[in-house]
Amino acid sequence: MAITPMRRDDTAAPHRGLAARLAIRAGAHRGPTSGLAPGYVQGNLAILPKALAADFLRFCQLNPKPCPLIGSSAPGDWRVPALAQDLDIRTDLPRYRIWRNGELVAEPEDIRDVWRDDLVSFVIGCSFSFEEALMADGIEMRHIVRGSNVPMYRTSIATSEAGPFHGPMVVSMRPMTPANAIRAIQITTRFPSVHGAPVHIGKPEMIGIKDIAKPDYGDAIEVRGDELPVFWACGVTPQSVIATVKPDFCITHYPGSMLVTDRKNTEFAIM
Repeated sequence: MAITPMRRDDTAAPHRGLAARLAIRAGAHRGPTSGLAPGYVQGNLAILPKALAADFLRFCQLNPKPCPLIGSSAPGDWRVPALAQDLDIRTDLPRYRIWRNGELVAEPEDIRDVWRDDLVSFVIGCSFSFEEALMADGIEMRHIVRGSNVPMYRTSIATSEAGPFHGPMVVSMRPMTPANAIRAIQITTRFPSVHGAPVHIGKPEMIGIKDIAKPDYGDAIEVRGDELPVFWACGVTPQSVIATVKPDFCITHYPGSMLVTDRKNTEFAIM
């Protein structure tokens, strides 16, 4: 099946979690969710058959940096009440990815037609949630300024195994001056539920990234001469693991297209 590129939006971004979900549900927003509904927690998505759910839960518990679990569903239930009341996991992300036997087969905007009664949804904290705190401190998020997706890379950093789940960690990158990188460490350390502090700074080749100008997911952005690339563990890691494990069926979010919740970023900050 042909995979079509994600459309960008020029519409004004909603400023509340529910408004963002309703806009996405109605098809009014199909681009990246970075910068959408400032102040509200966003989440990565992994949907797996019940037979794999216990092992995946254990995988998240063993890998809290790339997979900080913030919510999950009962089997067959498209709601996640811990994150929002008016939420339909089948329609409320701008775009999804459908995998069969580890192969990406479709990138739909709605998954109602493939929903099954045995599916369990896992929502994993997203670094988009701490970007608000970084920007409030005057640190530029270049991908937001450009209106693009954050660059993400598969690395040589191994995750801890749980059942069949294993594979390399994925990281997201934001370029910063050394002074801003130090400040970013201080700020994001307070947000362990959305990946916390960076896992690496500088020299991408040390974590297996051969060419920083060619991300595995998202869009490339410039790293200027006075800047360092700063890497955070990323909730796209399950997609890297899925390519390794090859389950017969699962669903994830399209990279950069997150679930916007009704939870506030401040709820997840450690003061």
